[in-house]
Amino acid sequence: MATSSFWPERLLPGSPYPLGATWDGLGINFAVFSAHATAMQLCLFDPSGRREIQRYELPECTDEVWHGYLPNGRAGLIYGYRAHGPYEPQAGHRFNAHKLLLDPYARRLHGEWRNADALYGYRVNSPRADLSFDRRDSAPGVMKAVVTDESFTWGDDRPPATPWSETVIYETHVRGLSMLQQDLRPNERGTFAALGEPSFIEHLKRLGITAVELLPIHAFLQDRSLLQQGLRNYWGYNTIGFFAPEPRYLSNGNADELRIAVRRLHAAGIELILDVVYNHTAEGSELGPTLSLRGLDNASYYRLAPDNLRHCINDTGTGNTLNLSTPRVLQMVMDSLRHWVSCFHVDGFRFDLGVTLGRESHGFDQGAGFFDAIRQDPILQKVKLISEPWDVGPGGYQLGNHPPGFAEWNDRYRDGVRRYWRGDAGQRADFAARLAGSADLFDRHWRRPWASVNFVAAHDGFTLADTVSYVERHNEANGEDNKDGHGDNYSANWGVEGPTDDPAIRDTRHRLQRSLLATLFLSQGTPMLLAGDEFGRTQAGNNNAYCQDNEISWTDWSLLDKDEGRELAAFTARVTALRRRYAVLRSPYFLHGLEAPAEGVSDIAWFDASGNLVSQESWNDAEERRLVLRRAGRNDDGSVSLLTAFFNAGAEDQPFRLPPPRWPTRIVLDSADPAGAERELERADDTTEILVAARSVVLTVSSQPGGGA
Repeated sequence: MATSSFWPERLLPGSPYPLGATWDGLGINFAVFSAHATAMQLCLFDPSGRREIQRYELPECTDEVWHGYLPNGRAGLIYGYRAHGPYEPQAGHRFNAHKLLLDPYARRLHGEWRNADALYGYRVNSPRADLSFDRRDSAPGVMKAVVTDESFTWGDDRPPATPWSETVIYETHVRGLSMLQQDLRPNERGTFAALGEPSFIEHLKRLGITAVELLPIHAFLQDRSLLQQGLRNYWGYNTIGFFAPEPRYLSNGNADELRIAVRRLHAAGIELILDVVYNHTAEGSELGPTLSLRGLDNASYYRLAPDNLRHCINDTGTGNTLNLSTPRVLQMVMDSLRHWVSCFHVDGFRFDLGVTLGRESHGFDQGAGFFDAIRQDPILQKVKLISEPWDVGPGGYQLGNHPPGFAEWNDRYRDGVRRYWRGDAGQRADFAARLAGSADLFDRHWRRPWASVNFVAAHDGFTLADTVSYVERHNEANGEDNKDGHGDNYSANWGVEGPTDDPAIRDTRHRLQRSLLATLFLSQGTPMLLAGDEFGRTQAGNNNAYCQDNEISWTDWSLLDKDEGRELAAFTARVTALRRRYAVLRSPYFLHGLEAPAEGVSDIAWFDASGNLVSQESWNDAEERRLVLRRAGRNDDGSVSLLTAFFNAGAEDQPFRLPPPRWPTRIVLDSADPAGAERELERADDTTEILVAARSVVLTVSSQPGGGA
């Protein structure tokens, strides 16, 4: 390609650090890692991104980083790379200079991906499969990187730094959150602009939410198979750019939209946590397209089968696994995390398939390089870190085994709580352990109760309303013959599958939703609420709506205009307010009954319906569905408060005897009477009984005589 008179004849040497494209006001430094490439070319494009206008050799390679400097280059320049090297799949190498490659450090993407065979390094449908070689130029069908200026006026923005013990998480999806909000401008629905809307923030404040956790917002790709079925990758667990926001979530194409949303959330005392996918990329298996890492250095970026380097190791179930044992790949992940904290003021991360990130060649390891790197990092050790503690690889279930400093999604909490309220036999002991912060899983290495992220519903699975409305999954719209998604959701429909007008069934469902929410916020650990569960959002029984970018997945805010939705939202706000009011409900320490805030009163105790401590025989009674949990804590004024929760998962109303000491007591919450006012018991002695309705929970507060609550 001839050199344009506008551009210099060749690049200056530049610097190997920092990686990516860095504009310094005088020009742009380009740096990209590849240990096995024999040459690296930088391709520049016109403002439309359609026409390649200049191609340069990166003149230097230092410590396996190719680099060069473009004088007078400016922010806004569109570019990509072409990597030269061997195409030897059996040796793990898949270099093909005919394929334009996205910079792994790209801060902004331009254009759209086109589903075309030219994106593959081999000839699709060739008898030799990926051992063949494709010579078509992929540039017309791929997104390009854009050089950015990251400056932004943050003013006095400060992270809320909410203590873990006071954290309440709200899991949601940027697009689904606001697609049905009719009061927003059409171009802002489904974007970061809606995330910072005052009405949404006010809703969070009413609920007592302290942190919003977003499903993946890193730039991601659509799956070819889904597009062929007329579906879309909605959840976004298909990352192609670890430094760039998903373009569809920007109403005006400017990433400052996200920064403004963060500023508004922070001003309201609300943190932002990102669900991030560093375990795999959108390039898929060895039969996937060549878009970025595969073409830059397949053998370095991905974990390959040691006995056949042609094949990717698939511990993620998505076709490939990033090789975090390679220092430069680990650096890329760490640089990405720091980028989101430093440039977007993000407050934490939830790591998808976190076990994959901690798996070394010998298996999962608390001392894996990823964990060691992140725990010592001066920036990242200050933010919230949450792991999804499982994957499909060997030894892939590691709940409770992550290192100190990490919280973990606790699916045993979800399943145990659901089974208890469904009325399953023999669930009381497990239910008690989940209420107490799952100390059996997390109370080691000086970890705290907050390490257990408790949830009764999340994006993956039934919503809360569907948990009490469906027995079977109804994923027909996914086009997989209803075989995808969880097979056993520990759910019940109480007589009718799906919607019903039967008042008795509806009453049972509404009561159970309240009881499940009350349980969530009365448990030790970090509660996480799925968006819309506070007003009864449904996915019509779809428990795997990953490909449903439509009303199935979108949050239906009109439910708040109905009596049932308003009532449930008000109840949710009420129980979160109780959690804030009484410190013992969010104790930063595990309670084991070893401390005595008052004479004869332990910090935690379990009672049966007669008011006596639960005996071993009673714990073993598989048919008993009543349980009493009392926690005691000393208040700032020296008084002691007892908070006693009475759980009745049975089908009949049941009397409970108030356990000793029987101090002045009032009922502050009854899931069978959501709008009921707090009320004092007429007396609190050895004859006092509390009637707990079927499938309900009642919370009482007892105050030491002469002291306040």
